[in-house]
Amino acid sequence: MKKNFIPQDIEKHLYNFWETNLLFQPTNNLSKNNFCIMIPPPNITGNLHMGHAFQQTIMDILIRYHRMMGDNTFWQVGTDHAGIATQVIVEKKLLLEEKKNRQEYTRKKFINKIWEWKKLSSSEIVYQMRRLGNSVDWSRERFTLDMGISQAVIQAFILLYKDNLIYRKKRLVNWDPKMQTVVSDLEVNNKLVNGFIWYIKYPLLEDCSAFYKDKYLVVATTRPETLFGDVAIAINPNDKRYLKLLGKHVLIPLINRPIPIIFDEYVKINQDTGCVKITPGHDFNDYKVSIKHNLPIINIFTLDGKIIDFPKCFNISGKIYDYQSYVIPTQFKNLDRFIARKYIIDELSILNLLDQVISRKIMVPHGDRSGSVIEPMLTNQWYLRTTQLAKVATQAVRNGDIVFIPKQYKNLYFSWMENIQDWCISRQLWWGHRIPVWYDLDNNIYVGKNEMEVRQKYNINSDKIITQDEDVLDTWFSSSLWSFASLGWPNNTDFLKRFHPTSVLVSGFDIIFFWIARMIMLTMYLIKDDKGNPQIPFKTIYITGLIRDENGKKMSKSHGNVIDPIDMIDGISLEQLINKRTIYMIKSHNLQDIVLKTKKLFPKGIQATGADALRFTFSSLASTAREIVWDMNRLKGYRNFCNKLWNASRFILLNVSNKELIQYKHFKFLTLADQWIILEFNDVVKKYRNALDTYRFDQASNILYDFVWYKFCDWYLESVKKFIHSSDRLDLTGTKYTLVQVLEALLCLAHPIIPFITEEIWQRIRILTNISDKSIMLRKFPEYNINLIDNSVIFNMNWIQSVVVSIRNIRSSIKSLANKLLPVFFKHVDSKIIDIIKIHENYLKMLAQLKSITIVSDNAKLPLSITKLLDGAELSVPISGIVDKDFEITRLYKEIHIIQSNLINIKNKLSDKKYVKFAPINIIKKDKLTLLNLENMQYKLIKQIQLILEL
Repeated sequence: MKKNFIPQDIEKHLYNFWETNLLFQPTNNLSKNNFCIMIPPPNITGNLHMGHAFQQTIMDILIRYHRMMGDNTFWQVGTDHAGIATQVIVEKKLLLEEKKNRQEYTRKKFINKIWEWKKLSSSEIVYQMRRLGNSVDWSRERFTLDMGISQAVIQAFILLYKDNLIYRKKRLVNWDPKMQTVVSDLEVNNKLVNGFIWYIKYPLLEDCSAFYKDKYLVVATTRPETLFGDVAIAINPNDKRYLKLLGKHVLIPLINRPIPIIFDEYVKINQDTGCVKITPGHDFNDYKVSIKHNLPIINIFTLDGKIIDFPKCFNISGKIYDYQSYVIPTQFKNLDRFIARKYIIDELSILNLLDQVISRKIMVPHGDRSGSVIEPMLTNQWYLRTTQLAKVATQAVRNGDIVFIPKQYKNLYFSWMENIQDWCISRQLWWGHRIPVWYDLDNNIYVGKNEMEVRQKYNINSDKIITQDEDVLDTWFSSSLWSFASLGWPNNTDFLKRFHPTSVLVSGFDIIFFWIARMIMLTMYLIKDDKGNPQIPFKTIYITGLIRDENGKKMSKSHGNVIDPIDMIDGISLEQLINKRTIYMIKSHNLQDIVLKTKKLFPKGIQATGADALRFTFSSLASTAREIVWDMNRLKGYRNFCNKLWNASRFILLNVSNKELIQYKHFKFLTLADQWIILEFNDVVKKYRNALDTYRFDQASNILYDFVWYKFCDWYLESVKKFIHSSDRLDLTGTKYTLVQVLEALLCLAHPIIPFITEEIWQRIRILTNISDKSIMLRKFPEYNINLIDNSVIFNMNWIQSVVVSIRNIRSSIKSLANKLLPVFFKHVDSKIIDIIKIHENYLKMLAQLKSITIVSDNAKLPLSITKLLDGAELSVPISGIVDKDFEITRLYKEIHIIQSNLINIKNKLSDKKYVKFAPINIIKKDKLTLLNLENMQYKLIKQIQLILEL
């Protein structure tokens, strides 16, 4: 082994070794349990971010753990075509490079451009996955637009349509004018922005002077550009100001089209003027009111967000009205909606129809991909009925067939499923799964896999023109089939039977609605078990928190606080890091702020830590918290941990030979320390496996860290170093055997979290011990031995450690004692402690660097000494001639002060009546015993001070 651990020297080589030896592929051993994870397919639109790396680390830990448990293990890998996001990126790219927009290409040529771009993007994602150490089965890599998945998507659509679960209807939807497609509610970001409320006068058509003083109604609106689509003015029926206006009419300003005054409780009496204009073609609440009152629905915008030349009017069923009378003044036609807003306000002011303007913060919906202001728009879309599907999917979680971890997330799932709306599954894009529907010239609908099948199925001759629907399916529709389509469905393959339902889904809470719920619904409808019952897609849903930056803020390119996982693995200079964070922010107002913060956080850039340290950090952060604050110091700490494991392993391999391991078989002798580390490791195996089995990766990391750093390295290995070169005694073979055996098992235990360093070290262990397995991945995961318990060994070693720690502390407090062989006296010694001292005297001398150990009577007078109270004994180190009385008395008073503080705390607890009443009896007993021990320690220290004063 090299003297220093350099991750970059081993990681790529080892990953290639694993992959070329097909170690990531399932064994397909039918006698073994099947364990399967589906990777949430990352979008091809960019690199893996911290969230991806975090979740994929968790998945790989589970996969490697179960693989070593002997399970037939399969991790499905793949990427998502990301319809809207991908099309946005490629359109920008083509506009920049070729000065062309999408409409200047044929659909086929544009899609080919995206396929070219996809090859480059996917390769970057694949590279990142490999650098993270993901042990996915690359031989079965899938893409949500590959041939197999496409066949599955078409089949699913046809089956759902056949069962009347898919239908087409004209409805009001969230429309993105920039992308010119519908987007779901879940893809809309409502932002609080600075805006205005305009109060507009709507003249009354009839003479109402007998019961109403004004000649108009004042209507408040944040969107005056929509007034051309008004169909009514609504008033609360309990609003006394306007009671007699029911059935009357007002004229829409600028166009003088009469509209009725209606009463509806939707209007809040005390909000603004109490009069609300109803524009059902461009407002969701108004749309509901129009259905209730059978009002027309008018569309006044083009698909790209401009004022239309001739408005289109529909009834509540979506059928076209005669809209000859619905006109828009020429000067407003074809204007962008926000430019039209300005012109309309100016015209209203000129006509004295603008009552007042008030500035106010308002909520405005934006598309999360394009950033464009969303426009409610009446369009024809395809929908999936969800009520029936949601009922079955909800029950699967209620009855425990599917379990959420942490369990509180099931309530989030229920809240959405119980209020679910039909799912709009169509998108007006070119990139995606084209809807398998054809129309004739009379708009009759034909559903099938392709045009040839449609003509055969519906008996349509070749002379009749039919055209396929231009729309594609929502990306989440194909993603919802991922758990079974990637395994070969609609073909009933052996692979599908073997690995479905899958075992665990690892995902974030932010896509419970987008993806998880929809996967459950569609899987349970389309996939049935041998008895015809709905099959769940996965048994467990492990929800991770979201990674935030060091200040708890969301990581995003716009904030300039993104950290690329690969930059922590391989390192990056400050200059390169700043460039990465600001390359798309040339005109950003906070550019300089981002540069300064980056320099402060990373003055020398980011040091390369390797994949293992990054993975260990992710694992240690995988708690039940909803949000996880990233900590670079913790990453450095786990890099140090890897160094410590490397150095410890190197020491063992340099000092143990195969010959010595063979000798142990004939001379089986283990020291107390050997027995202790074996017992401690056995206990760690139990705790560690329990942590992994319960998805407490943070606890597993802490358990592993504490054992390796403190018990194995700082205690066992350091004690071994003191006497391993002292002689060639045969009893050392037991120690050397223990070193190698515990290290080999420890590497297996740690492998799921830190796979690279464990494999690299283990390969040398394999040669030393003649292990036949090719890789650590093929080793059996350590098991807890229920019979391997010896409390006396643990107690004895813990007591010896307390002696060593006490003497180390004494040496630390008095520098002149640092390298001296010290005499030690024990007083007030329990009988069991006497046995420990006598049996392990030489071992204790060596560990603590002692000149002598003497047990004296309780009344014996000792020279001036530093005294420590231990469990069952009082330890004294003479310091006469080295330390003066005043120094020692001061030190003892400090110890008494600490004891007194602890006494006050525990006395306060025991005087609390509620605590004593409700605390468990064993806890109360423990507190009382602690109180007694503290009082006894205080008494002995006071006596010690008195003795010193008498010297």
